Amino acid sequence: MEFESLAIPEVVVIRPKVYSDARGFFMETFRQELFERYCGAYQFVQDNHSRSSQGILRGLHYQLEQPQGKLVRVTKGEVFDVAVDLRKSSPTFGHWVGRTLNEDNKELMWVPPGFAHGFYVISETADFQYKCTDYYAPHDEKVLLWSDPDLAIDWPLLSEHPLMSEKDLQGSLLENCITYGC
Repeated sequence: MEFESLAIPEVVVIRPKVYSDARGFFMETFRQELFERYCGAYQFVQDNHSRSSQGILRGLHYQLEQPQGKLVRVTKGEVFDVAVDLRKSSPTFGHWVGRTLNEDNKELMWVPPGFAHGFYVISETADFQYKCTDYYAPHDEKVLLWSDPDLAIDWPLLSEHPLMSEKDLQGSLLENCITYGC
């Protein structure tokens, strides 16, 4: 596996070594010792899998009391995945990084606790799978507005208005968000 820190160094892209032949492929997608060396000593407690159609945007979600680190990957289709630093004491507070994840590049992205996370589906459908470092707590979920002009996220939108849940449409601007370390 190869590990690459992005412009926000705590967000890491993992490239598994893929062994392909006429039968298909094999790859190792997680190894605790390597993950700890490059990403930190985290333990995962929950795995999730979502399927979404083209043009759907999910996020930008975060939890304050039970912040979740997420190790994300796409097993079918393609998404643009985004992490926004919400750690008030961080030099990259309010900055974002994005990466195209798809079934062909097989990359994973580590989004540590303290970040808002979301993705936009580019392909006809996408299966999005992720491991979490804490349990989902619906009462604790917060939403950062995907279109906040101060963030200026360069979403690769296929139409002007992505399909979203009502909760995600009502997200808060960064200037009004409760963030980590306040």
